[in-house]
Amino acid sequence: MARNVEFNEQLAVSKAMDVFWRKGYNGTTMRDLTEAMGINSSSLYNTIGDKHELFVRSLKHYTESRMQAALKQLDPIKSPIKAIDKFIQSSVYVITNEPNSCLAIKTTFEVATNDEQVQKIIKADNDFTYNLLNGLVEKAIQKGEITVSQDAAMLTDYIINHFSGWHESFIIHKDKTRIKNMATFLLKQITQ
Repeated sequence: MARNVEFNEQLAVSKAMDVFWRKGYNGTTMRDLTEAMGINSSSLYNTIGDKHELFVRSLKHYTESRMQAALKQLDPIKSPIKAIDKFIQSSVYVITNEPNSCLAIKTTFEVATNDEQVQKIIKADNDFTYNLLNGLVEKAIQKGEITVSQDAAMLTDYIINHFSGWHESFIIHKDKTRIKNMATFLLKQITQ
């Protein structure tokens, strides 16, 4: 029986995440959340807490899901540069096909600057991405798949910093080709 309550709570958090993703933290009302989750406000307060706690859980759900998906997608790829390419292409796909952009990036600018708890989640997500890519860059350098530099940390920062710019560009211009071209150019830059 307890398992059903946990599943329902997870499903409710997932539904709330979709609302926060679409409307942002500040644009989301308690009514938006309770309607999406199919519960009344007293049930929300009794099981999960307030809007902020629900947002924190939603953000954790979002970031942890992304982490698991990245590991699952990249693990079978034996070539580090091919795994980096897959990560970049997957990022391009998300940027150009997600109707609500990236919840982590949106949250960074909307909430994380003034909220330590949210900032901690965003930092953990960023650290995961950095460590994953840095490990791949190090392996690619060791295998001679990357020769442009021996500084894996700098190359990792160089790759990651492109993602925020691509999100911004796509939000403004809605030009998939532009983002794909920038990704192709980035990969050429690191594999010279």
